[in-house]
Amino acid sequence: MLSPDSLHAFVLAAELGSFSAAARRMNKAQSAVSVAIANLEIDTGLHLFDRTSRSPTLTQAGQSLLPYAKGILLGNHEFAAKATSMSEGIEDNLCIAVEQGVNLAPVLDILAAFSDAFPHVALEILTTGPNDTATLLKEGRAVLGLMTEQESYPTGFQFRGVGHSVLIPICGKSHPLAKIDRVAHRDLRQHRQLVLKSRSRHVPGHVGEVKSASIWYAESPGVIVDLVLRGLGWAELPLSAVRHLVKSQKLVQMEYTFQQSDALNGLDLVWTEQHVLGQAGQWVQNQLLKVPQDVWQA
Repeated sequence: MLSPDSLHAFVLAAELGSFSAAARRMNKAQSAVSVAIANLEIDTGLHLFDRTSRSPTLTQAGQSLLPYAKGILLGNHEFAAKATSMSEGIEDNLCIAVEQGVNLAPVLDILAAFSDAFPHVALEILTTGPNDTATLLKEGRAVLGLMTEQESYPTGFQFRGVGHSVLIPICGKSHPLAKIDRVAHRDLRQHRQLVLKSRSRHVPGHVGEVKSASIWYAESPGVIVDLVLRGLGWAELPLSAVRHLVKSQKLVQMEYTFQQSDALNGLDLVWTEQHVLGQAGQWVQNQLLKVPQDVWQA
């Protein structure tokens, strides 16, 4: 079996250009480094350094094997770091479910810091349809969820309100509603409404209020946006999902006669009592709870 010390000596000697420099870096005698490299050459049956000149230089075999030696040492380092992380109670992986349409900007800021704080934790982010987040938490598929608030949650669920998302009414530029300065209920009822809804038959509810007699449903804000752009209906969607299209005037934000301010949907951070969060999960939970409520509306 190849010795990690021999591989380390080989890599340092190659990078620093001498056995003595490698010895100083390893805080060892030069003779110990020379022996370690000689043993590695015996184990491999190859000459790794040409020692005929004043400074040893890599042979062709040494040049070919150097990347592999670095890879083994990196793997050893990652193994040790991972083992230390797990022994300290840091979970091996973390899965977070985020409902489509939620403003991702504060989540991404937190995850940027998470990558530095927990570099060895595998992270999975699931994007869910309306109310599907609770199902993933109940099944144990995810341990934390960001979702539109519900009137009630199943037994064993814990939640904290973290803010609100803004819902705005939109239609395509060529849609008949785009020509009306202030849209009334009677105007909306004449045209198809596109509504966000869960894909699950077992999960009731949808996002926003149904205002039309003609309804199409979809679980994805992106799909609804595509339908609206094709003139196939109007919708009420989270501002974060359509802001850029409204700003570029590809979509029209309608004004209601019956509503003087933006419609707000509550946003909850949800978890279950059945799954105990590890250090990484607790860290993400705490960071999400610290986000100022108005940031979610941005």
